[in-house]
Amino acid sequence: RRTVAVALLLLVALQLAGAASAAGLPVVINTWAFRKAAETAWRVLQLGGSELDAVERGCGQCEIDQCDGSVGYGGSPDESGETTLDAMIMDGNTMEVGAVADLRHVKNAIGVARKVIEYTKHTLLVGESASLFAVRMGFPYEDLTTQNSLSVYSKWINQSCQPNYWKNVVPDSSKSCGPYKRPEKVTCKEEENISQRSVHNHDTIGMVVIGASGTVASGTSTNGAIHKIPGRVGDSPIAGAGSYADSTAGGAAATGDGDIMMRFLPSYQAVEYMRMGTDPTVACRKVISRIQKYAPRFFGAVICANTTGSYGAACNKIPGFTQFHFMVSSPLLSQPTEQVVDCI
Repeated sequence: RRTVAVALLLLVALQLAGAASAAGLPVVINTWAFRKAAETAWRVLQLGGSELDAVERGCGQCEIDQCDGSVGYGGSPDESGETTLDAMIMDGNTMEVGAVADLRHVKNAIGVARKVIEYTKHTLLVGESASLFAVRMGFPYEDLTTQNSLSVYSKWINQSCQPNYWKNVVPDSSKSCGPYKRPEKVTCKEEENISQRSVHNHDTIGMVVIGASGTVASGTSTNGAIHKIPGRVGDSPIAGAGSYADSTAGGAAATGDGDIMMRFLPSYQAVEYMRMGTDPTVACRKVISRIQKYAPRFFGAVICANTTGSYGAACNKIPGFTQFHFMVSSPLLSQPTEQVVDCI
């Protein structure tokens, strides 16, 4: 009798644990206080759409809204005044990834990334060739420049192209617009690495969606670093850097200084920590701490969620950026809710 009673107690405990886990699913989590993106993704799930649909539509909402001028058309002009887009989407069931980088003249970057999964055997398409692919897939060919992006570009030119991303060149990139070239004798000087960005000047939307059954999808969309050197690609469209999804563990997405963060594959690393049983908040903190060792003043944050619906976030504390805001939607919340963590 005692054995039967213990077995029944264990069964009840397991059922309760399963119910508690299920209560947190589905979940949508995205970087920054991009409420409409969270609402759109959540609505897609509620209407029976897939996790990939939710990621595509949620990030696509930010492309339409030009979230903070750092996602979608008409923002972050590069050194030549052109806006180009980067995006990726990942299926945590099949581990398929679709991505585009340096995309020109097409507004719906994450939509094109989804088509890379659906209609090619590739993972990443870039530049004008990515644009030609998009047009073949039915996307309109449009101008991504706006009066605002032209104004931002003109102001930058008028202040001697400051700040920019060149170093160790002639003429002095801290005082002029170039054109730059290699000096005959290179004297590498230590660069100040404090980011000019703040909570009011950020970049990527990264999103993780975990369905009721634990299926994971993730994605990103951005127009990249403002005044970047043409051709520059950051972390956003790189699997494991910008985001990562694995339905056996969870998902993560990163935002911030992509040139630094992509070197550490923070989204992949965070998912691997969660696979080992690490709490999502701790997993996020661990990847931020790892980057801090090499770039203590980098600007960046990571969001994490596991297949039980638990989630968390972490950010690197620098002047002007001491807290990170992100959005969460789940059955445990009455509506998509903005949440905040203190940076470490």
